[in-house]
Amino acid sequence: MIRRIVLASNNQGKLAELQAMFAPLGIELVRQGELGVPEAEEPHRTFVENALAKARNAAQHTGLPAIADDAGLCVDAFGGLPGVDTAYYATQFGYPKGDDNNVTALLEQMRDVENRRAALVSTLVAVRTPQDPEPLIAVGRAPGEITQERRGSNGFGFDPVMFIPSFGKTFAELPPEVKNANSHRGQAARQMVELIRQRWL
Repeated sequence: MIRRIVLASNNQGKLAELQAMFAPLGIELVRQGELGVPEAEEPHRTFVENALAKARNAAQHTGLPAIADDAGLCVDAFGGLPGVDTAYYATQFGYPKGDDNNVTALLEQMRDVENRRAALVSTLVAVRTPQDPEPLIAVGRAPGEITQERRGSNGFGFDPVMFIPSFGKTFAELPPEVKNANSHRGQAARQMVELIRQRWL
């Protein structure tokens, strides 16, 4: 019976968000840093390959089942980029790494772009062992449009410029509970909870 799963991330926010969703399964999520797991290489060009690499790395080092996510912003006008390079987006344009600089760089790059369509994508991958031939894969996608300027003060990342047409607001203008219920990560986490319930428990 699975009681503990390693989260292949050291992000406190991610841990708290996912822990709350996994609680009903009676599963405890443990951050990999607490178990001395080194960061995995992420050389791949797709979210699913990077998430799988991170999950396998955590399972390999701990002997426990592991779950990892890889997420980013996919902009239509840029052929789906920045994608897996989202966290480092600003550094391509001479800015230091960081959420706020990423938003600044994106607004500058899109200044004269008419097609504002984009999606925030989160891919969660879970493995029972490093060699698990059947990883569980859940993908959440929040499509929207990039605004011309920042709006709202909630959230993080690209939330202030990610306009969600069904709400008529950016993610940063929504209450956190509404955002989390509809965000790419929220969607992926709900799918993953169901997959674990069906396949592993």
